[in-house]
Parts: sequence; structure tokens; C-alpha cells
Amino acid sequence: MSTAPVARTDRAGDPTGVLSRGRDLHLNHYGAARLPFACVGGRGLELDMVDLSPAGRGRRLRLLDASGGYASATLGGDHPVVRAALTRSTAVGNVTDELGSWERAELLDRLFGPGGLWTDHFPTGRYHVSGRNSGSEGNELALRLVLESRFDGRRLRHRPGKVRRDTILAFQGAWHGWTGGLVQLLNRRYYRAGLPAPDTAGPYGVRVAHIPFGDPEALAEYFAASADRLLAVVVEPIQGDAGILLPPPGYLRELARRCAQEDVLLVADEVLTFAKTGDWFAMRDADGPVPTDITVIGKFLGMGAVSTSMVIARKDLAVRSSGAVTTSDLRPLNCAVIRDGIEHIGSEGLLRRSAEVGVHLAEYLDATLVGRHPDVFTEVRGTGAMLGVELTAAAADRIGELRRALIEAGVYAEFMAGAGKRSGGRRYVHPTLRIVLPLIATTTQADEIADRVATGARALR
Repeated sequence: MSTAPVARTDRAGDPTGVLSRGRDLHLNHYGAARLPFACVGGRGLELDMVDLSPAGRGRRLRLLDASGGYASATLGGDHPVVRAALTRSTAVGNVTDELGSWERAELLDRLFGPGGLWTDHFPTGRYHVSGRNSGSEGNELALRLVLESRFDGRRLRHRPGKVRRDTILAFQGAWHGWTGGLVQLLNRRYYRAGLPAPDTAGPYGVRVAHIPFGDPEALAEYFAASADRLLAVVVEPIQGDAGILLPPPGYLRELARRCAQEDVLLVADEVLTFAKTGDWFAMRDADGPVPTDITVIGKFLGMGAVSTSMVIARKDLAVRSSGAVTTSDLRPLNCAVIRDGIEHIGSEGLLRRSAEVGVHLAEYLDATLVGRHPDVFTEVRGTGAMLGVELTAAAADRIGELRRALIEAGVYAEFMAGAGKRSGGRRYVHPTLRIVLPLIATTTQADEIADRVATGARALR
């Protein structure tokens, strides 16, 4: 690891002054002291970091990135395909969704047109698509489509038979975003307390119910008791913030079957899972794609270069006139980056390769972390490029120390909150180290990340 000082200086001659002041000017979202490091460059899985702490000020570190920028760096940093797409897209025009766009048309036709790449999940002619800035905004639009499905925009009243459909079912431990409309889908009180609650008493009020994720009996019991009031179910095919929790085989298909049988909309939040499970979508099983009414994708969709999301909905689901207009709806620049990135992923077979790397890494993490450091790690979960290693209760109380130790060991990673306490006597799920590798990662790089995590874990002793 290099420890050469930063060459660039600011106006006062302090090589880290700008970085330190910029950090202090940036809103702190975490409520605790920030990690005293700043990124000044990167390529592939490597991050060039600068130490801003008083003791190590100006020290340079070269890290391997296991977080992918909140799991968005599909092809790592400074990838030539992404760089070329950004250069090309400066000349594709800046039209809004009011006008057609060559880039948008080519992207959508490639994905959803006749013989399109994703038509096994979304048959041609049955779905339409909108774009947003982020996964949260995409989920907000999905929620809007759900609510509008029970409303007659011409007569300004409920659609026939929809008056009692006032409940959205979500899952314990779920994460769908921080925006005002979405926090009600989260069952953890910390995320909701002090914020306005939905009006459940008015004529268009909405209630949110939560059941344990991946529990077929709880699902059957809920539908038996409440399906007549159910408007929609919102589900992550793999729960992310809860600790990378996978449902049992057949669970997602049974959920889809029950929704179709009871005329309930099924919304799949694939913001995190998109392109990370060895396939484009995680809503599938051994029998193929699991049908949904609305699917939201993001993160990897923007190739680590643009923040974007896509909402794929049945064509009969729409909003009132102008109710979904946004500046960011599949702008040509975003479409160029998405299309070129997707074509590269397909031509290079990166989904299959990432799945193979993931299988290897899961086994290596189990041996290297859980097997050798049971005082810090308890279990490896996940699939493909998205893995989690749950912490012990003792290690969970020292996440700040562990993150610092990991950086000193040469790896940058994130920790998910974990599902915490769950109903029905289910075990507590502690915070979980999330490892999301770019699709270009090799087994050698994956092993090196695991080895560096193990080195960081030793520092806790």
C-alpha cells in the first residue's frame, strides 16, 4: 500500500485542506463522526484514498472496493465502455420525454421490443416503462401506480370494487427507500417516528401491514384473513438491508400466484438485486421468471456513472394526465450509458461469470471469516455478486472500529442494518457486512478482499 503524500495543495498550502473542508460542508447523513478518509481516484475495483485524520493526514491508501458505491458500480471505476458511452452521449440531444429520442427508442426496443433481451420477464406489448433519478424515486412511482389503480381519474372516484382495497402488504426488515411515501413500507420504528403518517381514515386512506419475509405459513394466513382489503404487495426478492436474506424455494412464485388469484398487484423492488444474482432479475426460480405487475430496477442499471432507475409496469397501470412527468424520465444520456453497458455485459458473459465468482467467494468467506473468526462473523448469505456476512452481537457493537480496521487492511465495505428482532420467535438478525462486487471482478480479487477483511477482523481482538 502506498503512503506517498498527496501532491495537490489548496490555497493555504495544506494538501488535505480542501478535502477536509468539503467533508465538513457536506451534510452528514449518519449521525456519527465520518470515516476520516476521502477518495481521490479509482479504476476497476481499486480506490485511491487519502487519510484525513490528524495522526495520518495526507497518507495515501490503495483500497479494494467491496461496496461498489452503494452497490451501483456495475463495471467498476473508469471502465472504457462507460467512458465511451458518456463521451458519445454528449451529442445525443437533451430532449425530455415529451419528444421521442433515438437513444431511448433503441434501448427500449432492445430490451422490450420483439425478441428483446428482457421479454421472457416482460412479454412484448404488455408492459411500458418510465425512468427516474434513483431507486427511491422509482419505488415512489410504483406506489403511485398502485394507488391510481383503484381510482377513476375521469370521474374522480374509486373504481368499481376498489373501495375496500386500502392495504399494502410489505415485509419485516424490508428497505425500499427513505422518501416520505416509502418510509411507511418499513416496519422499523426508527425510520418512521417523527414523520407524517398516512391518513388511514379518509376515503382514500392507505394502511400498511407487515409480515415475516420468506414464511409461507405467515403468507397463507395473511391472505386468508385480509385478501379482500389488499391492494398490493411490495417485495424485495432478496432482502438487502435486512442482511441479504433469501426466501425459501418456491416462495416468490407462491406469492405471485396468490396475488394473481386475489386481484392484488405485485410490486418487485429489484433496485438492489438487478443484475447481481447471475441473471438480470432475481424474481425467478427453477421454473423461470416469476410474473410481476410492476418491477423497479436501479443501482447497477446506471453502470456506476449515472444515478437512474427504471419502472416496468403493466400497460393498464398508469397515472392521471401529467401525474408522472419528471425531468429525468429516460433522458438520452442515461439511455446511452445503460444500453452500452448492457450490451457489454451480455457480449462478455459477465452475468454468468459473476455468478461463478460469487459461488467461489461465498465458500471462501465461510472458510476465511466464519471459520477462522467466529467471534466476529456468524453466517454467509447471498448469491452471485451480492453477498452478506452477518456479524456476531459483540462485533455489531463495534462496527465503527471494524470499518476503520477494514480500511487500514485495504478494503472498503458497507454494513447493512440487519432485520433485528422479528416476530414469531424468529432469530434476531444482526448487522451484516455487504460485499457487492462489480461484474468484472475476478476470483483472485474476490479472494484478496476476503483476506483483507480477515486482516481487519483480527484487529478487533
